[in-house]
Amino acid sequence: MIAIGRSSHPYLRSAILLTVVAFDQTYAPPTASAEIPAIASRQRVEKKTFTDVEIAEGFFKTAFGAEYHMAGRVDRIRKYDGPVRVFVDGNGEQRKAQVAKVIADIGERVQHLDIALAENSESANVVVKLVRDRDLNPTITAFFGSAKAREIRSSLDPQCLSGFRKNDRYEIEHSDVILTVDTGDFTFLDCAYEELLQSLGPINDTATVPWTMFNDNVSMGYFDVYDQYILNVLYDPRIKPGMTVAEVKSLLPDVLADVRAWVRKVNRLAE
Repeated sequence: MIAIGRSSHPYLRSAILLTVVAFDQTYAPPTASAEIPAIASRQRVEKKTFTDVEIAEGFFKTAFGAEYHMAGRVDRIRKYDGPVRVFVDGNGEQRKAQVAKVIADIGERVQHLDIALAENSESANVVVKLVRDRDLNPTITAFFGSAKAREIRSSLDPQCLSGFRKNDRYEIEHSDVILTVDTGDFTFLDCAYEELLQSLGPINDTATVPWTMFNDNVSMGYFDVYDQYILNVLYDPRIKPGMTVAEVKSLLPDVLADVRAWVRKVNRLAE
């Protein structure tokens, strides 16, 4: 199964969902992003107050579904059901350091997600591949094969890409993220946050929710409060891989109450 998210961004990006039948600390995020004017300006005007209905809408539209797929069901929860270890492969110490800060930020803000860097690819279930723009298309071909690479290129001109493989219990087993390094800091961080977060499960892009980075018309460059709600709901222990929309809806009021308390605490939001 392959799902591709389209973008009307100045650059185009995509998220690719792969199933078994296809391809087969302390808070420190501003050091990674706040000094970048395009990010700082967005943080100053960020909407941080949302109703339960608004949060639920974004969750169901991103955690379920897939825009383009080959086979398999997309109406179930997909997530990791254990520790997530990320290996960053490629050259460029500055970009590697930025990805490390993104991973630490995600780990700090998603309460029940155990995510950290791995020492090597063998111990990782997420591999981030850093490439130059000229090497992006050959890398996509190596990952997805010639036919699928042509489909991706004919649909969009991606500057970053992510995908995952799941088992028949809808547990994500492995994710791949491809990021181009020869872009500006804002574009690189925007791609890194979106693709790493989508590789954890919320793969479906939506143009109808204006507060999420999973809307291709929205650029963040940091882990915004709204998407923290989505990821914290997804990784609450009560939300299991393979759950249906109806099953999640029955649990959502209790889950949201706890998620609200956590997001408020980690972001120092007012009661």
